[in-house]
Amino acid sequence: MASDSAGRVTIADIAREAGVSLPTVSRVLNGRSDVAAATRRRIEDLLAEHGYRRRASGAANRANLIDLVFNDLDSPWAVEILRGVEKVAHAAGVGAVVSAVHHQAASAQQWLVGVRSRNSDGAILVTSEPAPQLNAELRRLGMPLVVIDPAGVPTFDIPTIGATNWAGGRSAVLHLLGLGHRRIGMIAGPPELLCSRARLDGYRSALESAGVEVDDGLVRVGDFSHESGFALGSALLAGPRPPTAVFASSDQMALGVYEAARQAGLRVPDDLSVVGFDDLPQARWSPPPLTTVRQPLAEMGAAAADMLLQLVQGQTPDVLRVELSTSLVVRDSSAAPPQSSAAGAR
Repeated sequence: MASDSAGRVTIADIAREAGVSLPTVSRVLNGRSDVAAATRRRIEDLLAEHGYRRRASGAANRANLIDLVFNDLDSPWAVEILRGVEKVAHAAGVGAVVSAVHHQAASAQQWLVGVRSRNSDGAILVTSEPAPQLNAELRRLGMPLVVIDPAGVPTFDIPTIGATNWAGGRSAVLHLLGLGHRRIGMIAGPPELLCSRARLDGYRSALESAGVEVDDGLVRVGDFSHESGFALGSALLAGPRPPTAVFASSDQMALGVYEAARQAGLRVPDDLSVVGFDDLPQARWSPPPLTTVRQPLAEMGAAAADMLLQLVQGQTPDVLRVELSTSLVVRDSSAAPPQSSAAGAR
């Protein structure tokens, strides 16, 4: 059996040998009654056999510290997630350490070194897909993990928090179709992210349900930033048959489209309708206020922190995959297409 760097057996080792989950071992250690008698005996026998040292109580065994890990921290989107996590952590008397790994393996390893040194109770990863080595190391440390907006299809045993991205993308495009638009551009997010693919699928589904052919020439792929929204919006508007509306997969890209329209001599929404995704605070203050799909970012952070604290306390969440609802927020950036464009589309 493997052990930690000090030669001690971890609860991850016990769980693996007993063929049970980490929370099950934690429940036995915390004296919980909701474990089958035979399973409890098997775990107790292994704890005794390997000389696992229990601490005085579950609370004494904790550092009251969790880690929140982003790929990048240069977005208001990250601030909203952090706000939700911090609210729950603060109420529970738990501190939060915030890190950015910048998509780099070396940064992830550096983060792991810090986790070991501060003995964090658990971790929340944002828009990530835990590498097998990282996941294995966290398990070895007996450290619970929750992922917000997983990059890929979630594995069955890692709790995740997300939003109804497909439904949100579909509602944005149905709104534009209802206004009379037929040439609707789409600036999608990075294709390696599950949320990006879901929003793009929602866009396609809405068009198909309205009998509008999907024109791949109107689809561009960005990176959620203002800069990509501006560059790709400019490219769409410079085409021979530009769209009368653009759905951007983030508010930041939508605001980049605003600038592309301004530089092209177009007015939003008179000449071009724009819809975003996220409902960041700046969306309501942009000129004009942005129609967008509200993604409950702070609530997602709070839900992830709640779930993580349950795991830290040895509890098993009722569900391992939570999707919070998105909703369309209609403001002033969307309107019927110009008459000449509407007539030409019929």
